[in-house]
Amino acid sequence: MASASASAETPAGGGGGRTITSSIPSRLDRLPWSRWHWTIVIGLGTVWILDGLEVTVVGNIAGRLSEPGSGLPISSGQVTGIAAALYVAGACVGALFWGHLTDRYGRKKLFMITLIVYLAATALTAASFSTWWFFTFRFLTGFGIGGEYAAINSAIDELIPAYCRGRVDLIINGSFWVGAVGGSLLSIVALNTNIFAADVGWRLTFALGAVLALVILLVRRHVPESPRWLLIHGRDREADEVVSSIERRIEDEQGHELPPAEGEITIHQRKSVSFAEIARTIFHDYPKRATLGFSLFIGQAFLYNAITFGFGAILTKFFDVPTGNTGYYFAVIAVGNFLGPLLLGKLFDTVGRRVMISSTYLLSGLLLFGTAWLFDRGSLSATTLTACWCAVLFFASAGASSAYLTVSEIFPMETRAMSIAFFYALGTAAGGISGPLLFADLTNTGKVGDTVLAFQIGAALMCVAGLVAAVLAVRAEGRSLEDVAKPLTAVDGAGAGSGAGSGAGVAAPSTS
Repeated sequence: MASASASAETPAGGGGGRTITSSIPSRLDRLPWSRWHWTIVIGLGTVWILDGLEVTVVGNIAGRLSEPGSGLPISSGQVTGIAAALYVAGACVGALFWGHLTDRYGRKKLFMITLIVYLAATALTAASFSTWWFFTFRFLTGFGIGGEYAAINSAIDELIPAYCRGRVDLIINGSFWVGAVGGSLLSIVALNTNIFAADVGWRLTFALGAVLALVILLVRRHVPESPRWLLIHGRDREADEVVSSIERRIEDEQGHELPPAEGEITIHQRKSVSFAEIARTIFHDYPKRATLGFSLFIGQAFLYNAITFGFGAILTKFFDVPTGNTGYYFAVIAVGNFLGPLLLGKLFDTVGRRVMISSTYLLSGLLLFGTAWLFDRGSLSATTLTACWCAVLFFASAGASSAYLTVSEIFPMETRAMSIAFFYALGTAAGGISGPLLFADLTNTGKVGDTVLAFQIGAALMCVAGLVAAVLAVRAEGRSLEDVAKPLTAVDGAGAGSGAGSGAGVAAPSTS
């Protein structure tokens, strides 16, 4: 049986907390992959499928909702404009609101609450009878999803071992596009009036999202609180019990004892961290990392909006693709998006973060520049343009997923959820508010030059982010979270671990 966490308690110097030495982080990082880890992936990661389903379905059913007999007095522009903006605004507000609570009250409480909010809001969207009702619950659906991003990414990175954290995080974030494929195909069936009445099919798509959320909620009950969070917040005995239970399950599964953990960390426990301390940590202690986070999120947000916001309009206006068939093209693009993180994810743990983040951003930007050039020459058809988009987004999806991984692991644990929330809200606001305002005007004019400009803007910002990553990206592959960013509660000069990958190292604060 694996040994219990080595710990020692000393009287606190103030603030009511205790100073404790523990090997819990290194015990988690040395665990071999097991069925228990798959439970974490399924229970926490599959929510991105729901997000992809939500976003895609709404875009695809906009035309049907505006038709007479839909049961909702709303225009297509209101669905893709006001409702979409409210969903984005809800996600931004939700990320910041729930992110702070996640750092303060724990990962598990919040990833249960935010999923319930999403579930209820989606179900009530299906029951929409007026425009104001639809708008209200689109905002609240986004409010729940925004909280999920902060709570889930922080929990996943704190539970997944350091040696595979990169690939797992990328694949989970990339699973958004599995939902997008499902949303595209589902909308084709749901909008077929030979199967469902005009006022029923679109409601069933939202109802299905609520049902899937309920299934995930049932699985999620078995996911424990993050032992790292418990340790820092004065619940070290509970943290030890959680890790010991995981170790017993894995030892029973594998039929032998786990090797002893190497490395310890000494921390001074505390209950909460103020907004002022979070801001000071991100912008004063880690200004280069903050610049990196800004660049990655804004770059990917604008690239995606350059392509996806005018996706349907480009196919219908320039290539005469029937509106009802655009879902097939989007499904193909969504598959390319998922294949990027799936096939490239392992390289983020082997080749390394800096090389892979910078190369995926730069390659996607350069490929989009090439697509713009071919489009301007009139050398593309609907099929070949879709193929070009697939190539661009194969790399862009891996890069975009790595943005979430990056801001999750390069800041101290006490600020992790709030850091994710902050950069997610920034990127989402840039892409979801200024992006549509810019790209809608460009891609809807029907002028080739305007669409080319939209592509070039997205490509340029992605390339800039890639260059920033080439200089500033942190080499976090194979390293404990505590090694990448020293916890604010860590005691200087005490309990240092055995180095990178030990799961216990506490590197000093850095301006990089």
